[in-house]
Amino acid sequence: MSTAGKVIKCKAAVLWETNKPFSIEEVEVAPPRAHEVRIKMVATGICRSDDHVVSGHIVSPFPVILGHEAAGIVESIGEGVTSVKPGDKVIPLFIAQCGKCRRCKHQESNICMKNDLPSKYQGKLQDGTTRFTCRGKSIHHFMGTSTFSQYTVVDEISVAKIDAASPLEKVCLIGCGFSTGYGSAVKVAKVTQGSTCAVFGLGGVGLSVIIGCKAAGAARIIAVDINKDKFAKAREVGATECVNPQDYDKPIEEVLQEMSNGGVDFSFEVIGRLDTMASALLCCDKSFGVSVIVGVPPDSQILPVDPMLLLTGRTLKGAIFGGFKSKDSVPKLVTDFMAKKFPLDPLITNVLPLEKINEGFDLLRSGKSIRTILSF
Repeated sequence: MSTAGKVIKCKAAVLWETNKPFSIEEVEVAPPRAHEVRIKMVATGICRSDDHVVSGHIVSPFPVILGHEAAGIVESIGEGVTSVKPGDKVIPLFIAQCGKCRRCKHQESNICMKNDLPSKYQGKLQDGTTRFTCRGKSIHHFMGTSTFSQYTVVDEISVAKIDAASPLEKVCLIGCGFSTGYGSAVKVAKVTQGSTCAVFGLGGVGLSVIIGCKAAGAARIIAVDINKDKFAKAREVGATECVNPQDYDKPIEEVLQEMSNGGVDFSFEVIGRLDTMASALLCCDKSFGVSVIVGVPPDSQILPVDPMLLLTGRTLKGAIFGGFKSKDSVPKLVTDFMAKKFPLDPLITNVLPLEKINEGFDLLRSGKSIRTILSF
């Protein structure tokens, strides 16, 4: 029996307030309105950005259904939707792409002007309303995706159709973590053949940066983390050397400068800490080094930078979602994965049912997992 046009009752992990566990609730998911798509979730990853909302570092309206790295199957579509149809395999896009605004039309930009981004989360779809109800209360969306639910509704500009043969429990990582890291190397930094790279932070995104550096032909990839348990996996995906800052009695930037004859070509901060951002900038070559901020920085903190660090020729830049235009790039990345151009398996360390979401977040916070996938 078709569920199109009807309210669907299903399970979702609702966050009622900060610093509290997720609560598995029965929610009502309204049908998609014009230019919206309702998706049956198959798999969703647990990302540090979701945890930043739990801790209050990213400010979001409550109650909310989090989750933004996922893959699923279209259940039904609203009026006027042309890019997907029921039954299509899709990845929701936390970075929308309308294709019409001045940023979408700019070759180098990927931040569509219709995005619900960290500076001002509204927790609503494009029409300013929500599709979730629980215990008679309206529940907010998160980044236009809200994938910690068996069903979700997204705007058409926030979903991409992907290869029908793709394994959703793996390619869901292309919805955030993998693409964010990989693109930071190949698209944002534009890592060059034979170069030396330093990657700070070896979570799922940091490892994806390493995969990108290797794909771009870097000769040396120095992985930096205070958790030495992460080194084996870093080497597996392409790191040539691993460094623990706690093993030295001098600043890590000096260690890296010595290792690289004056400074690395490219550095990446994939943690979201101000002190490591400064170290990443300082460790790259003063005349041509490029440092990329990949990690989400703590809410409203200022990074003090000596202008002389940039005057000599360094570049400090950042990007969300690896600089990729989402609707254009996600299907291509899935195709590249299917053609074995990069691996995703090394990034997935745990698979849990949605009901064990709190256990999944505990794994993330303890550093014991790289990516935990919640399956539906």
